[in-house]
Amino acid sequence: MSIVIAIDGPAASGKGTLARRLAAHYGRPHLDTGLLYRATACALLDEGLPLDDVEAAVAAARSLSLVDFDEKRLRARDMGEAASVVAAMPAVRAALIDMQRSFAARPEGAVLDGRDIGTVICPDATVKIFVTASPETRATRRALELAGRGEEADYAAILEDVKKRDARDSGRSAAPLKPAADAVTLDTTELDIEEAFTAARGIVEKARR
Repeated sequence: MSIVIAIDGPAASGKGTLARRLAAHYGRPHLDTGLLYRATACALLDEGLPLDDVEAAVAAARSLSLVDFDEKRLRARDMGEAASVVAAMPAVRAALIDMQRSFAARPEGAVLDGRDIGTVICPDATVKIFVTASPETRATRRALELAGRGEEADYAAILEDVKKRDARDSGRSAAPLKPAADAVTLDTTELDIEEAFTAARGIVEKARR
């Protein structure tokens, strides 16, 4: 049975972890679409090009391959901020739409997480979940994640980054971050990963029925 699960939400809400868990549970391929924007930004930085160079950013986006990402580098805090800049460009988002939709169109379905999956990429998804949490909770999670990788984790700076990205993602003209009209909102502020996964699985099962 084909099943497409669209998971959206702001930075460090837990959507990526939930998407990976759900993909493993249901035996479906998973795509973290945020990596596409991080890889686009990374390509610009590697070439010494400014992040606001739209033409170069579109060219970088169109040349991406889903199989050669250096996830450790792409998940660094500075790359997340850079990705938020290029993701605000309508032309970059347009350049990446077909790649994401092709992934979702696999016969068995797929699990995709990002910020516009339920609203733009997969508006007809079987299940749509909007994962959220308070900015303070998300900053704490990101700080712990970075510290776990041996990176510097300044909570105050991370909280400022989270709020800045929220404002940029929600306020952009192209595919702003917002729940799809038919999405189920899952607030993970007070939930640990097992509780959040149980809740997300319940949402999926209800939608399948």
